[in-house]
Amino acid sequence: VFRPLAVGYDKITPAPVQNCVTRFFDNLRTPVTAVNQILQGRPGHAAQSLGRFVVNSTVGIGGMFDPASSFGMPKRDGEDFGQTLATWGWRDSRYLVLPLFGPRTVRDAVSIFGDRPLSPIGQIQDSSVADKLQLLEVVDGRTRLLTMDKFLQDAFDDYLFVRYAWAQRRNRQIQQDLRSSRD
Repeated sequence: VFRPLAVGYDKITPAPVQNCVTRFFDNLRTPVTAVNQILQGRPGHAAQSLGRFVVNSTVGIGGMFDPASSFGMPKRDGEDFGQTLATWGWRDSRYLVLPLFGPRTVRDAVSIFGDRPLSPIGQIQDSSVADKLQLLEVVDGRTRLLTMDKFLQDAFDDYLFVRYAWAQRRNRQIQQDLRSSRD
């Protein structure tokens, strides 16, 4: 559904502007990451994430730029409540594809209810502004996936390809969380 919008966005938007938009939305997800890092028992990582958020939100003009990296503040991978549930013991779960949300597991679908209330976009009272930001976020995310379209076209079974690739990525994220929780 969003592919045509992503293709158009990619054609008319210069790469530096696309990078700013991507960094802006990555920065907006940082508070959710910090809360999940705390819930996973990693308060040090959460403090670093919040420090990056403050620096990038102020000096980085709303997160469009990343001065925190220049200041030597490490960037942690984004965390979500699905990863938190996995570190709490909910390891295996059925795979499903949700319209507009894409590939998930039952655990990750449930986690949406934990992450959405923490999202800064969800705190915006003007629904027309919030809707436009969410649409831009989805189109930006789909644009970053355009490079995968060739792999999908070449795949024998595109459903199995996406399920396998998504599951591998998700399992790697969860394994990293489990290792970080032990450290």
